[in-house]
Amino acid sequence: MSENLKSVPLERIHIKAGAKMVPFGGWNMPVQYQSGILNEHNHTRQHVSIFDCSHMGQFRIKGANASADLDKLLPRLAGNQPIGSCRYNFLLTPKGTVNDDIIVYRLANDEYYIVVNGATIHKDAELVKKHLSTGTSFSDESGSTVKLDIQGPKSAEHLVDLGLSTELLPRYFKFSNVSINNINCLISRTGYTGELGYELYVHKEYGEELWHYLTQKDILKPAGLGARDTLRLEVGYPLYGHELDEETTPIEAGFSKILNINHDFTGKELLLESPSKKLIGIVFDSRRAVRHDEVLFLEENTEIGIVTSGSFSPSLRCSIALGFTTRFDIGTGDKLYVSLGNKRISGTIVDLPFYKDGTVRNKL
Repeated sequence: MSENLKSVPLERIHIKAGAKMVPFGGWNMPVQYQSGILNEHNHTRQHVSIFDCSHMGQFRIKGANASADLDKLLPRLAGNQPIGSCRYNFLLTPKGTVNDDIIVYRLANDEYYIVVNGATIHKDAELVKKHLSTGTSFSDESGSTVKLDIQGPKSAEHLVDLGLSTELLPRYFKFSNVSINNINCLISRTGYTGELGYELYVHKEYGEELWHYLTQKDILKPAGLGARDTLRLEVGYPLYGHELDEETTPIEAGFSKILNINHDFTGKELLLESPSKKLIGIVFDSRRAVRHDEVLFLEENTEIGIVTSGSFSPSLRCSIALGFTTRFDIGTGDKLYVSLGNKRISGTIVDLPFYKDGTVRNKL
């Protein structure tokens, strides 16, 4: 392991479990365990898995002006967000492109909890602090937090089996504070897999104890970054550094419907302009994975865009990809292709998500 890589608090547990560790966004992270990515993916779709996402960052914003400060920063309003709810949002650069995609938790009238990507913690913190007024406090709790994701159609059933009351399980994009085996946690019904699932936040002092308690039954198996990526790709979720970055606006990435353009916020001016590209989903007539940065062509060898994420889909048994095109005159049903070496692979633009049978919105 490079001495420049950061370690998550539960690194020792992952190594002992036989995880293959790889660099990810400056962190040493488990990409897969002994069963392999395909098995971890399928187990999450069919049963329930646990992911260690402690590389991600957490900020706490508090003060009488916290709502007003965040509303001047974010393209989705925080001030009208109900207490106890989570909201997907964006930190934008001054030019309206994505500095990071985040989830905002409203803890109280004057208090928010913001979850950010691990590779962008420092620049996100600097951006947020720059926009806070004097009376609004900021604390970075990233270094003291363990984040564990319980994902899969049997996630609620598993938590109830371990003693958590069904009534305490939050609804979709809501959160609550609970005690699991006498360990205080913040739990939200959110995730990155397209399945019913929960994300748990706990002080790192109790991280190992919580991990062992949650994994005491065989149905809950650990899964790594490899399965996390194929799961999120199948449901069309963006990955920062691929579909979202400082060269892409939220509108270009397909999020125009959830933005509140009618208030003033950082980067608004560019969002009022016409987008220069659009995100598309492609299903290929092959099982061969089409990777990041492969060029997309039309039949007549006209270059029209680039792949941002691609993989073999374990659920659909074919190759799928997300990508950007500058051609606004093509869409669902249109054909395109990529060249992989001497072989041409054809594909069809489809509506997202690729995988449509996820349990993420199921009512309990």
